[in-house]
Amino acid sequence: MSDTIATLSHIDDYLNLAVEYDASDLHLCAGTKPSWRRFGLLQPIWENGALLTAEDMENLVKGFIDDRNWQRFTERGDSDFAYSTGVSRFRASVVRQRLGWSVCCRVINTKVRSMDELGLPQVIKPLLEYHSGLILVTGGIGSGKSTTLAAMINEINVNRADHIITLEDPVEYVVESKGCHVNQREVHLHTDSFARALRAALREDPDVIMVGEMRDIETISLAITASETGHLVMGTLHTSSAARTLDRVLDVFPVDQRDQIRQMVSESLRGVICQQLVPRADQEGRVLAQEILVNSPAVSASIRDGKTFMIPGIMQTGKNLGMRLMDDVLFEHYAAGRISQDQCLMRAVDQTTMKQKLGLL
Repeated sequence: MSDTIATLSHIDDYLNLAVEYDASDLHLCAGTKPSWRRFGLLQPIWENGALLTAEDMENLVKGFIDDRNWQRFTERGDSDFAYSTGVSRFRASVVRQRLGWSVCCRVINTKVRSMDELGLPQVIKPLLEYHSGLILVTGGIGSGKSTTLAAMINEINVNRADHIITLEDPVEYVVESKGCHVNQREVHLHTDSFARALRAALREDPDVIMVGEMRDIETISLAITASETGHLVMGTLHTSSAARTLDRVLDVFPVDQRDQIRQMVSESLRGVICQQLVPRADQEGRVLAQEILVNSPAVSASIRDGKTFMIPGIMQTGKNLGMRLMDDVLFEHYAAGRISQDQCLMRAVDQTTMKQKLGLL
């Protein structure tokens, strides 16, 4: 076995290495080996890598964090910000933990890929032609929501002549104005919160507003109101299915407001895109699996009447409208040999039905 590999002196060296080897995330933490996530799997960069010490981490952090984020870090014990090495952009998170400091950096592709390059379903494009309404992109952390949203913004940017405002934490993909005029604002740098930024955005004559995260009742309420008043609003939530997404939106409101909110959402919703990135069976990358809900009279009625439990059934019979259930998409990927049976079952929404489809029951 070769000698233990020493730690690198600057975080840029780790980040450029992560880009070179197609890693999605870099993890540097006192007391552990330098690690990265490649194709969904967290693993050491070098099996014989040296453990990072508290001193190593202090030098790495101080070598790349700027004064503003350093002040925030010393006050709060954590800081999130965008960072660039010239090779690529990254979403960086620095936190204080038991053994010292920890850094996690998400690799952001500098090139905004088109919807066609990503293989996004064609049914999404008509949703982007609306001049008002609400489109939600949902999924877990690391499921590619930001990449999908950037491609959707790019589609509007190329094909329309409107004013686009994005509210992000931090700004990830840099979108250059093309047919549209694009303004990108970063929470904590350009504004205090998503809610404050969204309220200000409504006074900036926007046509399209992208909200990086709909975290609280104020942001969600403002987004719904904006979608009803002549703006196309796109936002994200951390939910695993279209029906659960709608439940999450509605359940944040007090009971006495829900009838009104259900009515508003039933009329303003354009669609829900729920996605996962699933490791390929050949371990050479990941496959995008997307559940698509398109608002229809039946979907609208189920939301308005508080019967969101009916939505999966409506989606099953609404395939001619472009609707797709996550479990159907996962099974298609498995049947085509793109993902393993274990991944197909593990990621299914209805595991009992999936076991039956896989012949396991």
